[in-house]
Amino acid sequence: MHLRRTPLRSRPLAAALLALLLQLPGLAIAIPEGPEYPSAEWTLRETENFARMGAGVSEPVSNPALGIRWTTQSLANFETYLQRSVDDPSWTLSGAANVPVAPLCSTWSLPCTGDPFIYPDVDPVYDEADVVPVVFYDRECARLSGRVWAPKTGNGRPGIVIINGSIQAPETLYWWAAKLLVRAGYTVMTFDPRGQGRSDNLAPGGEPGTNLNPSVFWEGLVDAIDFFRSSSVQPYPHNQTCADTYPTVVTAFNPLGDRLDPSRLGIAGHSMGAAAVSIVQGYGATGADPWPGLLDSRNPVDAAVAWDALGDPEHTINANGLGALPSDSSGDLLDGSLLVGTPLGDFIRETPGIDALLGGFTATPVPAVVPRVPALGFTSEYGFAIGPYTAPPDPERFTRRALAAWQTAGIPAAEIVIAGSTHLDFSLLPTFPATSWCPETIDNACVGGWGRPMIEHYTLAWFDRWLKRDGEAGYADADARLLADADWQARYSFYYRSARAFPDRSGKAHVCTDIRAGCADLSVGADGSDGSDGGGAIGWPVLLLGTISAVLRRRRLRCRPVPAGKAA
Repeated sequence: MHLRRTPLRSRPLAAALLALLLQLPGLAIAIPEGPEYPSAEWTLRETENFARMGAGVSEPVSNPALGIRWTTQSLANFETYLQRSVDDPSWTLSGAANVPVAPLCSTWSLPCTGDPFIYPDVDPVYDEADVVPVVFYDRECARLSGRVWAPKTGNGRPGIVIINGSIQAPETLYWWAAKLLVRAGYTVMTFDPRGQGRSDNLAPGGEPGTNLNPSVFWEGLVDAIDFFRSSSVQPYPHNQTCADTYPTVVTAFNPLGDRLDPSRLGIAGHSMGAAAVSIVQGYGATGADPWPGLLDSRNPVDAAVAWDALGDPEHTINANGLGALPSDSSGDLLDGSLLVGTPLGDFIRETPGIDALLGGFTATPVPAVVPRVPALGFTSEYGFAIGPYTAPPDPERFTRRALAAWQTAGIPAAEIVIAGSTHLDFSLLPTFPATSWCPETIDNACVGGWGRPMIEHYTLAWFDRWLKRDGEAGYADADARLLADADWQARYSFYYRSARAFPDRSGKAHVCTDIRAGCADLSVGADGSDGSDGGGAIGWPVLLLGTISAVLRRRRLRCRPVPAGKAA
């Protein structure tokens, strides 16, 4: 078993003080901002914002290098799918119900190719890292297909497990994140849960995957974590219990596990995968289910990133799938929708199958979401691009959910909403509505774009903040990157507030309720003076912060020094 240090949860007084600290409001609030509604200026701004998603549709044409490379890789992927069936007919001739259109993206062709440049013999990341395909069984003996990524040199690296979104989003759509993280010094795992991509569509007993059985996302993530942390000394247990279910040769344990530091683990997921991340990070916390994995006695997860969106105790799935057709927990339509009162709007709201398609949990018991580790949530503005806004939406719709729950628990968190973004900004599907992600190519790589660079920036900075150790690349400037508001100010949503509440490595709190407005993060300097940049009445919050800071400093002086090399 792996013994782990859990600093935020092992010091009750410090955690309680941090909870008070992180609940203090920021001072600058601008959203909702002009122009005035209703007006021609407001409508023009909305038209331009909504049009941003057209870039994802048009770039395979406007950027011919992308279109040509995509066509080439799509055909190559289909050939490798067929070859796998020739080499091992059990993939298609068994009861797993695997055919070229089930799972829908099993061939990894057409839009399911993802970014067509992140493939062997094209992207230099394959020269910098070892990328090893793996196959392993889930707990119900469905075969899962995946990959482990690790830098070619160096051991003891923090690890990240990435889980897909649903409605057919194969691991290829998230290789952008694997590439980003492995280049930054992480060992990474991508995989297809049951019913997704190149994994089995059904378990041998007929249990389905994907949205028909959303439990495969949180259960599959736990299974993947077990596999990721397995070794020759501790082989992956489900391979042993499911042995000989199929003639397929499975991978006994993580082939790159010797490069992993088992004391540092992050998880990231999109859509239904974000819901899984929200659930799995909380296992073992008070009020949550115990850790269900088989290789660790307690939850090994240290940090989480949820791409549309971080769940909370009241809303396991917070993804803004309906975009401009928002609804509350009861299903009642709220504000800003072009479709309110229309037959299509009524159809979407009233049809149970649509609820299931978009991630409903109507037939599946869902574990509790309990804040336990630092979590970063992204939420899209337009979801599945159903239509534009016709009125300003509630600006606090997202910050008062997951972020508020994490703040109440005294756990660091942030919530980011990108202007013009859709649910598909996090899964790179050529010709699907998303903001620009490949406007040009340089040296066989997509460069530039709108949403993708911002998602990459904050995803990496968040993991670096909580997982990197002194002396490792990304450790020293992680806080500065998380606070680099000016670099991204124009890309934050002007409809929904983005906010944060976390301490930097020195213990200073950074609490801002409207990042786009320009933050006056309440923090206390090393000399006890207020570290905010002004912008409103300070009063009692500064006195409280000073008291908290003094108490924490006295406690730190009484504590034993942290051994060299430990993450802050």
